[in-house]
Amino acid sequence: MDIFAPSDEKLRITLLVLPESSMMSMASALDTMRAANRIASRELFEWQIATLNGNPARLTCDLTIEPDAILDADSSGDVLIVIASFNQQHHAGPAHLKLIKRVSRNFSAVGGIEAGSWILARSGLLERRSATTHWEDLEEFANRFPAVNCKPDRFVIDGKVFTTGGASPTFDFMLYLIRKRYGYPLAIEVSSAFIYDGVHSATDTQPLVSLGMLENSEPRVAAAIHVMEQYIDEPIPTARVARKVNLSIRMLEYLFRQTLNMSPAAYYRRLRLQTARRMVVDTRLRLQEIAIRTGFNSLSSFSRLFRNHYQQTPGECRKQAQAFTR
Repeated sequence: MDIFAPSDEKLRITLLVLPESSMMSMASALDTMRAANRIASRELFEWQIATLNGNPARLTCDLTIEPDAILDADSSGDVLIVIASFNQQHHAGPAHLKLIKRVSRNFSAVGGIEAGSWILARSGLLERRSATTHWEDLEEFANRFPAVNCKPDRFVIDGKVFTTGGASPTFDFMLYLIRKRYGYPLAIEVSSAFIYDGVHSATDTQPLVSLGMLENSEPRVAAAIHVMEQYIDEPIPTARVARKVNLSIRMLEYLFRQTLNMSPAAYYRRLRLQTARRMVVDTRLRLQEIAIRTGFNSLSSFSRLFRNHYQQTPGECRKQAQAFTR
C-alpha cells in the first residue's frame, strides 16, 4: 500500500517510543492524527504506542509514557514510526535492531523521527536510501553510514521509508501525509487547529538557528546569520559576510548592534561556540575534532574561549552532561 496515495481508508500507526525521546517529537506525530480524526469526525488514524520491552518510556521532560503494546515479531500495521532522541545507542541493542528490521516487513511504511533515523540506519533499513536526521547530528550520521544518502532536508521520503529532522519537521511531514492521503482542505484545518502558519516543504534545509521572528523584524540580520551558518568550520571575515548580503560593513555592524546588541563578529563567535557545545554534550567526538569543525585554530584557543563563555572547560562540560544523563 502507498500511504501517500489518495484514500478514505484508515491508517493503522504504531509509534515505537524509546526512552529519552522528545515529547514534542512524539506530540507532533500523535496530536496531528488526533486533530485529523476530530476534524474529520471519523477515525482516519488508529494508533498505538509501543516500547521495545513493554516498560514505560521516560521522556526527556521526565514524563513517563505507558505503552499499549510491546514490539514483537507479530507486530503489524500500516506504518511503524520509530521515535528516539538522546542515547539511542543505549536503548536499542543488536537484538532490538534485528527485531525492528524483521518487523518492518509487516508494515507498508516505516519512519524514523529525530534519532529514530539512527535506529533505522543501524537496523540496515536505510542502506542505499536517502534520509535525514536532526541537523546537530547530520555530519556524524553521514560519516557513520556512508551507504546512506544523507540530506539536510526537513523530512525525506524514499520508497516505503521516511525520516524527519525533529519535532517541527515531523509536524510538516504529518501535514504532508494528511494532504496527500485525505486532501488539502483537511490538512489546512489541522494546521489551523494548532495556529500553525509555517510553510515548509520536505526539501527545505534544517536551519542551525531558528530565525522566524528575526526574519520578520530584521531580514538583513537573519540573512547574515544564515551566511555565518554556512561557514561554521571555516569562518569568514565580517566584510565578506556583508558583501554576501549586499550591505556595507558599517551598516551590518549597525544592524547587529541595534537588533542583537552585539557586533557581527561577536555573534559569529557565539554561534560557533553554541555549535561546539552541542557537539561536546551530544557526541563522542574528540575535543580537537570539535575545535576543527567549529573553526578554531587550536584546541587551547577553543578551550579558552569556551571557558570564557560558559564558565567551564569543554571537558568539564562533557563530564557534567554525562553525569546528568546517568
